[in-house]
Amino acid sequence: MPASPFRRPAILSAEQAENLTGEPDPAERNELAHTTATAIVQGGRDRVTDEDLQRRLVELVDAEGLDLLAQLWSASPAETLPGALWRLYLLREWTQRDPHTISERYHLGLHRAEVPSVVAGVASPPGPQEVCDLSDAVLRGVFSGDLDVALDRAAAFLHVLVSGTALDADWVETTDADSAEGLTRRAGALQSTAEDLQQAAALWRAGKLD
Repeated sequence: MPASPFRRPAILSAEQAENLTGEPDPAERNELAHTTATAIVQGGRDRVTDEDLQRRLVELVDAEGLDLLAQLWSASPAETLPGALWRLYLLREWTQRDPHTISERYHLGLHRAEVPSVVAGVASPPGPQEVCDLSDAVLRGVFSGDLDVALDRAAAFLHVLVSGTALDADWVETTDADSAEGLTRRAGALQSTAEDLQQAAALWRAGKLD
């Protein structure tokens, strides 16, 4: 039987928000992934989301963190809204857990990375704390700017980290080949995520990021 066409989910009711527990089946997980992602983003844009529901979603993220979002968003493709938000959330978690290493590699790659100056209207890509703040705002539903700018900022940040991580790998290669190989793989993964975020930004601008 052919798959039914994707339907943009409605905003969660308060009752549905309260019942986001347990392990959903794949179809329910996909629906919940899109519904929560839409509620979080729309909550900051047009305030159509009930304030109590928005508070419940924020508390849900704060209380459950990656454990819950892993069930809802992690399986979503990069070219979907929940997939894009998942990548932003991972970046947020990483910057909070290892800011020292990230800052070192960010500054290491800052002058080597080729990042469009048009990104977010700033002369240089944002630093770790700025990306943390931006991701927090999007995920908490209070971001009032353009989501594509948020995604492009995060991608620009990752492009700088790719350069910094690659330089780090070059420097340690002569003394620790295994570490250098691991850093090179990490740089490749960061590059892929940056490209995913750029694609999501382009889809959002085209009205195709669902």
